[in-house]
Amino acid sequence: MKKIWDVFWRFLLLGCISFGGPAAHIGYFQRTFVQKLAWLSNDAYAKLISISHILPGPASSQIGFAIGLQKAGLAGGIAAFVGFTLPSFILMYWLAVSVNLDNPANWLVSVSSGLKLLAVVVVLDAVITMFRSFCKSLLSFLIMLLSIFLLILYQSFYSQMLVLLIALLIGIFSTNTTAIPFSVGQGLKKISWLPVLLFIGLFLMSLGLSQDDSLIGLFATFYKNGSLVFGGGHVVLPLLQTSVGNTLTEQPFLFGYAAAQGMPGPMFTMATFMGAQWLTSTPLIGAIFATLAIFLPGFLLILTINKSWQSLVKHPKFISASASINAAVVGFLALALYDPVFIHAVHSYFDLGIVMIGYLILKIFRPPILLLIGVFIGLKFY
Repeated sequence: MKKIWDVFWRFLLLGCISFGGPAAHIGYFQRTFVQKLAWLSNDAYAKLISISHILPGPASSQIGFAIGLQKAGLAGGIAAFVGFTLPSFILMYWLAVSVNLDNPANWLVSVSSGLKLLAVVVVLDAVITMFRSFCKSLLSFLIMLLSIFLLILYQSFYSQMLVLLIALLIGIFSTNTTAIPFSVGQGLKKISWLPVLLFIGLFLMSLGLSQDDSLIGLFATFYKNGSLVFGGGHVVLPLLQTSVGNTLTEQPFLFGYAAAQGMPGPMFTMATFMGAQWLTSTPLIGAIFATLAIFLPGFLLILTINKSWQSLVKHPKFISASASINAAVVGFLALALYDPVFIHAVHSYFDLGIVMIGYLILKIFRPPILLLIGVFIGLKFY
């Protein structure tokens, strides 16, 4: 019990101060759990980072879950998740039940407009950064273009699934397998089958359930989106856009995404806001179920490979498939940058100027996210 409590309060503290998104979270974790506490080695931590970027799910939360899992078992993993997510959950839930987005006050309109402009800058930075990281080869560049082309023709959740499947197959069959570091049989023996069967079963059920305003419909929607998020918190934006459009209007959808930029802890708590807005009669239940649903797939996959991930990150087909999927995801995010992010935020040349200057400031000076939030909101009040 002492180990579990130790995991919880350390992650709770980090959840209160970890601003800046997944990249910043990884730095906080490294200083706390590798350098200061020595809960795991630098090499093990580096491999955890690799696997978190390969698997679908929230990268930093998966790393935190894995650290808690190794320190205190399954209860430790849950304690890490609850501690790291709780501060952001409380703030996002408070926003969801406190603001009236249907008839907003003037100050809220200014805050919302400023946050939406900041979201343009943040997503633009994510697109450019991911393009440089994941589209280095001609093949990955072509996969990105194919992703954009197919989604322009027909943008839906199922077309996104098809694009990811095509990218997966391209990655697998384009790999040179002359040297495999470990046999498939050995790898399969180390897999925990109960979590992966639960992951697959829930995913198939979520595909078969209709999207409606029920609690089951909410859980299914956020679970299937959490199952396909490759590349970090920003990538959930285009996936959720095609899934919640019939239930939430653009206003609460974009406000929840933009507000998540300024919260400590995981960006996936945008699901907290959207879940509370989804079930307005029982917002707390909606917030809890949406949050659990979007995080659950990534955690089930961590449990699946808990004993084999250090070998998996060296497997050529695993690496190649991940690279292809990430290239396709760049296309997802590029389209989302235009619609809904840009067209619902930029309404004048003044707004466009704010975005351009904000992006240059972000790239050159890398100011704290809270400072950027204050500047963007202040400009819209002006």
